[in-house]
Amino acid sequence: MFSHIMVGANDVQESKIFYDAVLGALGYGSGTIDEKGRCFYVTNSGIFSISKPIDGKPAGPGNGSTIGFAAADSAATDAWHEAGLANGGTT
Repeated sequence: MFSHIMVGANDVQESKIFYDAVLGALGYGSGTIDEKGRCFYVTNSGIFSISKPIDGKPAGPGNGSTIGFAAADSAATDAWHEAGLANGGTT
């Protein structure tokens, strides 16, 4: 269902220590920090990542977070977007 989930963090390195521990307890490997300072945990079923919010404001509930739904192709993505708009969503 999900392609990726990203959570915002004010300190990615400190958050990585936490998520390495809790995800490690579930059998997942350590995260990898990329050149932009984001941390990624890549699995066969999706990606979990940690990042500072791109708007430069502190991370908080919702700020810095993203959930990506998996879609079969661009036509499915377009249909998903249209269904959202038809049911009260805004762009």
